[in-house]
Amino acid sequence: MRKEHDFLGEMEVPDEVYYGVQTVRAMENFHITGEEVDKEFIQAVVMVKKAAALANMDTGRMKPEIGNALVAAADEILSGALLDQFPVDPIQGGAGTSVNMNVNEVLTNRALELTGHKKGEYQFISPNNHANMAQSTNDVFPTAIKVCMRYKAKKLIEALKRLAVELDKKAVEFKDVVKMGRTHLQDAIPITVGQEMASYASAVRRGIRRIQGASASNLLVMNMGGTAIGTGLNAEPEYIERVRIRLSEVTGEEYHTAENLTDATNNTDLFADMAAATKVTALVLIKMANDFRLMASGPCCGLGELKLPMRQPGSSIMPGKVNPVIAEVLDQACYQVIACDLAVTFGVENGQFELNVMEPVISYNMFLSMRCLTNAINTFVDNLLVNLEVNEERCRELVEHSVGIITALMPHIGYENCSALAKEAYETGRPVRDLVLEHEYLTADQLDHILLPREMTTPGIAGAAYHEYRNSLAHLKKD
Repeated sequence: MRKEHDFLGEMEVPDEVYYGVQTVRAMENFHITGEEVDKEFIQAVVMVKKAAALANMDTGRMKPEIGNALVAAADEILSGALLDQFPVDPIQGGAGTSVNMNVNEVLTNRALELTGHKKGEYQFISPNNHANMAQSTNDVFPTAIKVCMRYKAKKLIEALKRLAVELDKKAVEFKDVVKMGRTHLQDAIPITVGQEMASYASAVRRGIRRIQGASASNLLVMNMGGTAIGTGLNAEPEYIERVRIRLSEVTGEEYHTAENLTDATNNTDLFADMAAATKVTALVLIKMANDFRLMASGPCCGLGELKLPMRQPGSSIMPGKVNPVIAEVLDQACYQVIACDLAVTFGVENGQFELNVMEPVISYNMFLSMRCLTNAINTFVDNLLVNLEVNEERCRELVEHSVGIITALMPHIGYENCSALAKEAYETGRPVRDLVLEHEYLTADQLDHILLPREMTTPGIAGAAYHEYRNSLAHLKKD
């Protein structure tokens, strides 16, 4: 064990660990989620620290031998090393100070080793004086949230694009399969399975644009250099510009310094924008997943229009039962996204004066939300959508026995006649086609043309040519 101290006193720290006294205090104080901070977020904080070290060397404030050691330690973490050295709980008091100091301590102790010193010999390289130079938790933490959210947004967008592309493929594959459309969960008029799949793809792409907009407009604006409350105390103007340039280089993104650093330090509404964009996209996915579950219901006593891939036994008591587990898990992931959005909402509204101290719970829920949704979408694509099949025979059967197709006849025989036929069909259970022929409203050939799938599922009047011919006859008789 080695002994480290802060202004609260001295504590023992295991020799083998790279974190220090302030991390140990956080481990003692915060037992909330039982989880550790998202590793991608840790790497985002490390990117910010690397940029700060480079910027401080650029201005001449940090000695190269110290700055280069910190940069080398940062590069190790960015390559995947030492990620087990960040044990603090993601939900914590202190506006993220525990995370900031955890990273400072690990970077410092590794930099000490790289320069031939022992862990804890902070007289040579210090967590506060060097790893945190010209910084505060209050500009590091929100900037790192943005860096991490940009990365996670890219992965989420990529998953959504995969989903949209696969839905497009199914739209083409099932373009000629006619099924009953439904409104109010009741029979409506025919539609193709392909048209439904294309509609889902369109909605998913709207979600992509929504998330891209929230990400592009807000997450590339940083408050580095604002330090404690946005006034820039202890950060030279040259450093503020250099850290922007260096962070852009480190991340490969083009970051911009906020026009008002005080605003960017004390307001977190931009995180609510991203949470809302993610939530609304989740709502679209819930609707889609539930449609899949309903269309696949059965298989014998439900709609049975879709055949979902069989992924696992569905019951511990009912042999042979298979449930739509992949659609169900997408639903549940989306519910979690909605819950996370509410937590973010409360976190954003509870900032006071020059700082929002609720950023830990905001970041925790944003990262959980985006991670869950990305994984659930990929699971849906890989384990359901790619091998989705349609029960064409069942779709055809439901269309042929539906009263909804009578809507296509309305331009030809009128609303009143159609209403009477619909009532008779419901009461007798006889097919609409048989009743139309019995009442001699139309001939068999005319019905065949009007009720063609392509006629009933495209814009215009089904059997339009016959409709125009009938109207011309009526006009001649009137004359």
